[in-house]
Amino acid sequence: MYKPFDLSGRTAVITGGNGGIGMGMAKALLQSGAQVAIWGNRAEKTEKAREELSALGKVHAFVCDVGDEAAVDRTFAQSVEALGGRVDACFANAGVSSKGPTPIHQMAAEEFRRVMRINVEGVFYTFRAAARHMIDGGHGGSLVATASTAAIEGAARNSHYGASKGAVTSYCRALAVELARHQIRVNSILPGWIVTEMTERSVGDDRFASAVMPRIPARRWGTMDDFGGVAVYLASDAAAYTTGEQFVIDGGYTKF
Repeated sequence: MYKPFDLSGRTAVITGGNGGIGMGMAKALLQSGAQVAIWGNRAEKTEKAREELSALGKVHAFVCDVGDEAAVDRTFAQSVEALGGRVDACFANAGVSSKGPTPIHQMAAEEFRRVMRINVEGVFYTFRAAARHMIDGGHGGSLVATASTAAIEGAARNSHYGASKGAVTSYCRALAVELARHQIRVNSILPGWIVTEMTERSVGDDRFASAVMPRIPARRWGTMDDFGGVAVYLASDAAAYTTGEQFVIDGGYTKF
């Protein structure tokens, strides 16, 4: 019987797993049989997410600032212990957006660095910890980063965000080649306009919606549930020969 999507006995770490896309991934992974550790940078929100997710399976929760190198190494080690000594899949999903439309000639260096610290350095710290664990264990695994369609289109007045996500996709391609010999697969997911806490101001604006919605062939905003399937696929044996790829999930936005 073909059961490649059965994740029973598998484990996963999801940064930014306390809401939005990360929580959608966590739900699907748990429902497919995996044990999950979610990370978030806000204790109350993270605990609330753990309580909700616990109805679906075994879930652990940790508070971590992914831009803090020592905190990532410490939290990953704690996650490995909680998950029984092994992490099979690691989703570097935590990210921040810009604070609003910012033309390049008005952008402060500290704003550029704030976005890079989480969106680029955070992925680096997370994947480095996961790769060390998977290489040392000799069991391979799956690394998945959440990028954005801003990585492949011109993100005007949001250039630092676009640059950070473009960096993530390039990083994943490089690691896919480097880590294949260790049976570690590395892929990225590029969401379009998804309803999350990060985007609620934009998608809730009538003027913005009237300009963007006609460009989405699916004629709706994406939701967290739209990312469960790809998360399960990339964590499963069905994706055993899939690495270095970009999975665009945007309702056709970038094709129209």
